[in-house]
Amino acid sequence: MNTEIALLAWTAAVLGVTHTLLGPDHYIPFVAMARAWKWSAARTAFWTFVCGLGHVLSSVLLGLAGLALGSAVGKLEWIESLRGETAGWLLFAFGLAYGAWGLKRALRGEAHTHAHAHEDGTVHLHGHGHEAAHVHAHADPASPDMTPWILFTVFVFGPCEPLIPLLIYPAAKHSFLGAAVVAAVFSAATILTMLATVLALRLGVERIPFGRLERWSHALAGLALALCGGAITFLGL
Repeated sequence: MNTEIALLAWTAAVLGVTHTLLGPDHYIPFVAMARAWKWSAARTAFWTFVCGLGHVLSSVLLGLAGLALGSAVGKLEWIESLRGETAGWLLFAFGLAYGAWGLKRALRGEAHTHAHAHEDGTVHLHGHGHEAAHVHAHADPASPDMTPWILFTVFVFGPCEPLIPLLIYPAAKHSFLGAAVVAAVFSAATILTMLATVLALRLGVERIPFGRLERWSHALAGLALALCGGAITFLGL
């Protein structure tokens, strides 16, 4: 590996780490889902890895395909920008829908009272909730089996903006091996940073006593996702 490619590989590693840390959408959704659905560390790591892989591979394949076809840098960056907007809207919409479902679930489970009158004229109040009324699984759009795949779809659309310019230089030197090395280093740095950040935050959140807020965990998770999507869509983060 020549000096130029080695320098680009180091740059790719640094950009992969900073790109991930500066984008809360790379880790907040997984921490929120893990807390709401009580995912184990292994399950959290698995879905973080799968979504991270989809996230980087989509940009790598787009970049390498564009370079092979001779597409201009501007065209590739325009496509990445469009993908970023799409991913932001998808995450924002999913967060709102999931939060609304979580809010409905929490309100349905809230204990309330009913007055009961007896034949002798006495009246007493009886309190109960509905959360335990349906303990079997339902095929709702926010079921535990669906949410990771929805996140995966969002992350496949999500671009890795720093990657395309990094690929251009070695490709311009007719070194596709160099471009592959840069892409691999950037991908590994991104995914490993996602895993480390998600698992560290999950461990911290697990230690926070939610108490009465526990039943609102899905609504709060939806709010977190919507805020991440909104930050991308409306603030360009």
